[in-house]
Amino acid sequence: MKNIIALVFMLSFSLPMMAITPAEQQEKELKKSHHVVNITPDEAIDSLSEQEMINMFYYDQFRHFQDPLAPYFMLMSKTHQYAMGIGGVVRMRGWYDWNGAMSNSAFIPYDIKIPGDPTRKHWTGSTPAGTALFFSVFGRHTKFGRYQLYIEANFNGYGSRDFKLKKAYATVGDWTLGYTNSTFSDPAAQPPTVDGQGPNSETSDTNVLLRWMHTIKEHYVIAASVETPDGAIPSRPNTYTGCSDYMPNFAAFMQYQWGNGQHVRLSGVVRGLEYRDLVEGKNYKKTGWGVHASTVFRPVAPLTVYGAVITGKGLGSLINDLQNSPMDLVGDTERPGRMLAPLSFGWYAALQYHFRPNLFSTIVFSEERFLPKDEPVYENITYKYGLYGAANIFWNITPRCQAAVEYNLGKRQNIDRSHSWVNRVSLMAQFSF
Repeated sequence: MKNIIALVFMLSFSLPMMAITPAEQQEKELKKSHHVVNITPDEAIDSLSEQEMINMFYYDQFRHFQDPLAPYFMLMSKTHQYAMGIGGVVRMRGWYDWNGAMSNSAFIPYDIKIPGDPTRKHWTGSTPAGTALFFSVFGRHTKFGRYQLYIEANFNGYGSRDFKLKKAYATVGDWTLGYTNSTFSDPAAQPPTVDGQGPNSETSDTNVLLRWMHTIKEHYVIAASVETPDGAIPSRPNTYTGCSDYMPNFAAFMQYQWGNGQHVRLSGVVRGLEYRDLVEGKNYKKTGWGVHASTVFRPVAPLTVYGAVITGKGLGSLINDLQNSPMDLVGDTERPGRMLAPLSFGWYAALQYHFRPNLFSTIVFSEERFLPKDEPVYENITYKYGLYGAANIFWNITPRCQAAVEYNLGKRQNIDRSHSWVNRVSLMAQFSF
């Protein structure tokens, strides 16, 4: 009897884990929508080779939820193990702000006005930002293994309408060279939002880099990269000013992964920040550093959990809420001319629930805190912390047509405890091809 009870318990626990999740079911339906064109018609592509090449378009350690889906049209060659796709996404967002208003389409707590602007108590707006085109090539070389070439551009430039390069990189085996997401970031662990910015504590840095990333026994991934820096250091007349970058950023991560896209990752970054003390007439160097722990996992089939904790010194230009001011270094109030790398701390958590394979909802909460040793009065930086909340519903009308609605709540609090809130409701419609 005890053995039967134990068996029933094991089956009740294991079956939900083995069953296909709603998210996997939706991806399965999406893969059926591809139209494959054989560029070597004299040699038919067998179904296994075709599916293997299609799967290559879906595997990306640094894919964000808002990135375009795999292309509808694909060109394939069996002889050369080659696949090419050209695709994109048409995305439109509209919103209404009340009890205050943001200054742009992104919902950024740092930008909340304190005190509120009486001429901007509410705001109705729309944007095509996030509309994108991309070109991707996959293949397999007998000597170097798998390779990929990828170029993506978004309409995120001036006025959210100018065409702007987002990614351009080449991957050969374990090596990636080009303009892409920093190794310090973890886009796959960032929750789905209608808002183009996402949680205010996210790290969303994109750099020209050289990255090595290797998978060990399927479950372990390690990576390291050398990345082009882009420091943001303020200047104060006759006191201090930032210098040009003198060393690259060094980033790395260790990851344990399982299932379909579930993982726990620990990332780190080291930065070189140089400034000139105009009082003494000398240059000084500071070291910036950051630690980023992130995860995405599914405790049960319909539920997905996202989370991250990010802390470090001199990270202002890498964090969503701190990127709007030069905050990698701030002035030392005790020593005129000197600068310090300020500490910051942020975290976010999110729950996503699939009601059906094509219908899901996400609840997100995020906080970012700016923690310098002393109040940075020289730069007139009054920000102490920001809060970000989101609740949304996404509906995949078809595998390539999606609609969503989202409520956002944001708060900015200053060092003197003054604060303001802003509310937003957003609508989104998009079509991927």
